[in-house]
Amino acid sequence: MVLRSLFSRGRVAEAGQALYAAAVRQARREEFYLSFGVPDSVDGRFDLLALHVFLLLHRLGKSGRPAKALSQVVFDLMFADMEANLREMGVSDMAVGGRVKTMAKAFYGRIAAYEPGLEAASGDPAVLRDALARNLYRGEPVEERALDAMAAYVRRSDAILIEQSLDDLRDGKVRFAAPMPEDVVPS
Repeated sequence: MVLRSLFSRGRVAEAGQALYAAAVRQARREEFYLSFGVPDSVDGRFDLLALHVFLLLHRLGKSGRPAKALSQVVFDLMFADMEANLREMGVSDMAVGGRVKTMAKAFYGRIAAYEPGLEAASGDPAVLRDALARNLYRGEPVEERALDAMAAYVRRSDAILIEQSLDDLRDGKVRFAAPMPEDVVPS
C-alpha cells in the first residue's frame, strides 16, 4: 500500500510538471506579445502564465476530487517557479516571501475574475473581456480587436481543455488552442 501511494504521488508530480511546463510554453508564444498586445514585460509574462495555469486549474476543477492532487501540484510548481525566478532576478531572500505572497494574492484575484467570464460563455461576452482588460492588460489601453481575439482564444482553449480526458491530463498530456494572430484583423 505504501509503495502504491508513493508511486501515485510520483506519477502526479510528473504529470503536474508536464502540465505546468505546457502552460509555460504556451504563455511564451510570441503571438500573444506581437499580435494580441500582451505587454512583453515581467508583469505581462506573469499575467499570461497565470491565465494559462488558471485555464488548467479550471479544467481540472471540472473533474472534482479525482483531480485535486494534480491541481495542487500545478499550483505549487507555479509558485516554486515564481520564487526561483525572483531569486534569479536578484530579489533578496528577505523580500522573496513577500513578493510570492503578493503574486499568489494576484493569482487568486485573477481566478475570481476569470471564472465568471468562462461560466458566462453562453451569456454576456463582456464579462470575460472586462476581466482580461483589467487583469491581463492591467487596465492599459488595448485595441478592441486584440481584446476580442484574446477573449476568443481563452474560450477556445477552455473548450479544448474540457474535451480532454482526465486520464490524459493525469498522464501530463494537454493541449491549448492555437493563438490565431489572423483573428486580430488590422483596423
